Amino acid sequence: MAAGDKVTRPGHVQFGDELLLGPDSPYRWRSLSGWEELPALDSGSVNRSDGHGSYPGRLLAQARTISLDDVIVRAPRGTIGAVVGALNAATAVDDTEQPLVIWLDERGPLLSFARVLRRAVPVGNGYRLGTITGAAIQWEASDPRRYSLIEQQATTSLPSPEPGLDWQVNPGPERLTYPLAFGTPGSTGTMLAVNDGDAPSHPVITFRGPVSRPSVSNLRTGEALEYDIDLAADDELLVDTHEGTVTLNNSASRLYTATARSVPEQSLDLAPGATSLLFRAAPGSNDSRAAASIRWRSALW
Repeated sequence: MAAGDKVTRPGHVQFGDELLLGPDSPYRWRSLSGWEELPALDSGSVNRSDGHGSYPGRLLAQARTISLDDVIVRAPRGTIGAVVGALNAATAVDDTEQPLVIWLDERGPLLSFARVLRRAVPVGNGYRLGTITGAAIQWEASDPRRYSLIEQQATTSLPSPEPGLDWQVNPGPERLTYPLAFGTPGSTGTMLAVNDGDAPSHPVITFRGPVSRPSVSNLRTGEALEYDIDLAADDELLVDTHEGTVTLNNSASRLYTATARSVPEQSLDLAPGATSLLFRAAPGSNDSRAAASIRWRSALW
């Protein structure tokens, strides 16, 4: 199932594959915190020893804590146990983060990946009548960024020349007709990624063989990821720049194949706006079947 497949209108909150809160569900909520706020920040600033103030350092975001408060659970009195049971099952203790999709307004839904830290279901006089007030759910997202639901993708092959105009021997002026056909444009080996958010986004990069020493470079910053490896026609090298992993055929780590000119995987990200990435390989590696692709989501604070 796709993340947020049950989210269809403002006010909907979906966690995992099944739990939907908000309009048209047994679980209504009145208050949401931690979603539109900036996450807590760690500052790398250092106090000046010879004057007022400090030397500005990097600001690094901590995990994001998201809370739905004042949740109201309503169901026919004969089914309240099943409704509470479904809520409990969907918010059980689980070390694995799941998609959390929230749609607040006309901007549309946004996606985070989180796990449940707290669930409160008060039991009072209204419980047996099918109404529970003051329930709450709290999540923690280790990645504090929020993402667009739509995952974008771009693919390219290695650079190849254009065929150009097919000149014939002594064609004569009567043989030229306009517009002239210069042939199908060759590949430039460039991928364009547009991040419509305000936070950097880490792409997933896939190299497909046959290719030797594949690399991808950020044209704006000059940062590159390059791997000293020979990929056969059926091989795929998957680079997850958020997790910092390099995997061959979804099974074996090949992180150690990074060359000296390669930056740490987590250093390569897509800044807000447009980024051009260049796919290149070792000299003489020019098979037209070789390809590189990137997948990313726009990211927001």
